[in-house]
Amino acid sequence: MTAPAATALEPGLAAELRAAVGEAHLLTDPSIVASYETDWTGRFHGRASCVVRPGDTAAVAAVMTAAARAKVTVCVQGGNTGLVGGSVPVDGAVLLSTARLTSLEPVEVAAGQVTAGAGVTLAALQRHVRAAGYDFGVDFAARDSATLGGMAATNAGGERVLRYGTTRAQILGIEAVLADGSVVSRLAGLPKDNTGYDVASLLAGSEGTLGIITRLRLRLVPLLTERAVALVAVDGIAGALTLLQTARNRLPTLEAAELFLADGLALVREKTGLAAPFTAEHPAYLVLECASRTDPTDDLLAALDACDADVLLDATVATDTRGRHTLWAYRESHTEAINAAGVPVKLDVAVPLTALGELVAALPATIAAAAPQARMILFGHINEGNLHVNILNATDRAEAVTDAVLHLVAAHRGSISAEHGVGRAKSRLLHLSRSPQEIAMMRAIRHGLDPDALLNPRVLLDDPPPAEHSPAAANFA
Repeated sequence: MTAPAATALEPGLAAELRAAVGEAHLLTDPSIVASYETDWTGRFHGRASCVVRPGDTAAVAAVMTAAARAKVTVCVQGGNTGLVGGSVPVDGAVLLSTARLTSLEPVEVAAGQVTAGAGVTLAALQRHVRAAGYDFGVDFAARDSATLGGMAATNAGGERVLRYGTTRAQILGIEAVLADGSVVSRLAGLPKDNTGYDVASLLAGSEGTLGIITRLRLRLVPLLTERAVALVAVDGIAGALTLLQTARNRLPTLEAAELFLADGLALVREKTGLAAPFTAEHPAYLVLECASRTDPTDDLLAALDACDADVLLDATVATDTRGRHTLWAYRESHTEAINAAGVPVKLDVAVPLTALGELVAALPATIAAAAPQARMILFGHINEGNLHVNILNATDRAEAVTDAVLHLVAAHRGSISAEHGVGRAKSRLLHLSRSPQEIAMMRAIRHGLDPDALLNPRVLLDDPPPAEHSPAAANFA
């Protein structure tokens, strides 16, 4: 099924957008626009009337002023690495790409802060701040593509949440363009500023529904050069949780604790050619990373020695760069391997740690009931009870599988979105994680800032498609 073609861009609006971004950055050729209309997973598709690529905040404001005057919807796209359809255009919208918002100011060494454009990739930020002796507190496998604006808009998590928190915790200031084209800018970076509502925190996690983030003032963390990584085989989820507790109690340098299972390892080895990490197969595996200014290897080994032999079945530790990357590859290659095996239904959920074992045990039967031919691959960030539930051979049953898994998660007091956002894929199920009062509050805030719902329609909140706009819509097949 293909989404219907979008209506042509109205000439007057086209002229205003061209004036705002320049001739070279208003893209209307369908063959070029098409490259922006499918998400990274290949599962979500849509139609845009055009793509605009503003180069600074003033250009973004000019685009939004023109769009608001014409009452045309605008969808925002950063690195397009999202997994819930939130970056895919709908309603024949203007697609605003933040790819050119790549300003990177010098690191303020005394404050440990930096101001960066929304289009800067995570990897580019890391290179920039590490050269000044700092690091950034968020990291994940899509670092070469994911952009800071998208990370802030979805409050991205990743592998370091255990130590530093999510993206929201790294934001000290923000600049954004609202739906009417006005600019909100608060980039002083004061750690203490109790003068009312926290605008930066409000925009973080709003998924582009309240404003278009253009620049961010970011908190930096120490650059810790001494690292040790352990790949540990355990007897299952219960053993993984026992090991996690021991590691947290004994290792103040612990930075990451990542979980994957035997079937995920088998798929990774099949698709990447990686060698088996141990001579025997085991039910579950943890990647633990410690980072410090001094070598943390001895402390890591002591923590592993303290674990019961019935829990810790095998382990290997690496301290050199190549060895650490090899151990991490068993975990970070999961997404690549899953995508190589087919188009997955990807669900990002979290439950209290006390419910994690029950959830993992219940998932196979729940998924099989909704899609009998499905193949499930689980991995995730165990410290936060965050599982990435990947379901292959189920795209024709995507809604049924999504409903079944997310209702199961809700029954275990969990969240339907731990770190990827709600997007359009889960907006109709937001009530599973938020009360009617909370949803009403969100709608009120959204309506106050964007009464015509021009920004990222049907993302996060399940708004009906506006009748006065183009009938073109995303295809979530």
